[in-house]
Amino acid sequence: MYEFNLLFYTIMTEELFPLDPEKVYFSMDQLTLETEDGPKTLRVGAWLNYDPVRIHKMIIREKVMQVDEFEVMAPLVSKLRRADPEYYKRLMGIRLVIDYPGFTNGIIAQIPFENDPVGFYKWWRKGKHEEKVYLSLGNQVRLFQKVRMMDPKMLLKKDLEILK
Repeated sequence: MYEFNLLFYTIMTEELFPLDPEKVYFSMDQLTLETEDGPKTLRVGAWLNYDPVRIHKMIIREKVMQVDEFEVMAPLVSKLRRADPEYYKRLMGIRLVIDYPGFTNGIIAQIPFENDPVGFYKWWRKGKHEEKVYLSLGNQVRLFQKVRMMDPKMLLKKDLEILK
């Protein structure tokens, strides 16, 4: 009974640190967020391990959380790559580092996307590497327009349809 009362007392007296949209958070700052198991308080640095996608969405999409760029944001992006590769790929888009023909090391996809659109299109669409780089609809349209101007016969019918 004593252990139960102690546990109950600990749970009931846990200090809550609700999100403050005006505050700039550092890794050691406490933050309480609602979870499936009820409110949970962790240091912001621990939240990066516990639920990096949620923290990223709060910062970028919802814009309800401000964080220090070096102490929180940089490690967060690294955590996202491991925690949810698909989310990371969509986040990075053409800023993602890829293995591209003609380069011994990885290269940012934006470089061949901008400088060699026909080659990038061949590699991405015809080379079946669409799963390696996420192109937003806007970037797809830009790419297809450049390819159409440079080598119109290269475009697949489905890509021509997007340009109509």
